[in-house]
Amino acid sequence: MTSRDVVLGRLRDALALAPPAHHEIPRNYRTGRTMSDDDRLALLTDRLVDYQAAVHPCSVAEIAATVTRVLREAGATRVGVPAGLDESWLVTFDGEVVVDSASVPAPELDSLDGVVTGSRVSCAETGTIFLDGGPDQGRRALTLVPDLHVCVVDLSTVEVGVPEAISRLVPERPTTMISGPSATSDIELQRVEGVHGPRNLHVIIVR
Repeated sequence: MTSRDVVLGRLRDALALAPPAHHEIPRNYRTGRTMSDDDRLALLTDRLVDYQAAVHPCSVAEIAATVTRVLREAGATRVGVPAGLDESWLVTFDGEVVVDSASVPAPELDSLDGVVTGSRVSCAETGTIFLDGGPDQGRRALTLVPDLHVCVVDLSTVEVGVPEAISRLVPERPTTMISGPSATSDIELQRVEGVHGPRNLHVIIVR
């Protein structure tokens, strides 16, 4: 008898003595919560600012001007965008716009000053933005490699809580969840930004 046989035998004995497994997982989540547009905007803004993201509310007519202002203030002159991004968002930007594709090696994305994308859905309660690789969001590498991410969020896609936000996602699609700029803290609680993605996150919330 090998050590493997001994270990597996003990596991079988333990499983035989274990109580029957509950196959039904409770799903009594809090759902259906609603807030006014003003309250959702205020809650999402509060969470994002707490995460040290910059928030820029605007109207639909102001998207292009807001995107251009944010990019200029950040000193971005060469910006990457997913292939399906609304071209009108960058109509007033006078820098170089690079349309991303899967054929571009991820290391080359580091030459971009920033990236502009849309979003799929957001959760106001946690301040989380969900990307699912849609045409206006692009592949995951595009939003993780450049140091600046300008993300446009339509207020109509902002849900109150996590269950409401998750219900709007397609499980089969790749999901990236963003809660402020990429950051971590060491054992002495010293915050370090830009560890797993961009150090600078600007969220343009459109109502």
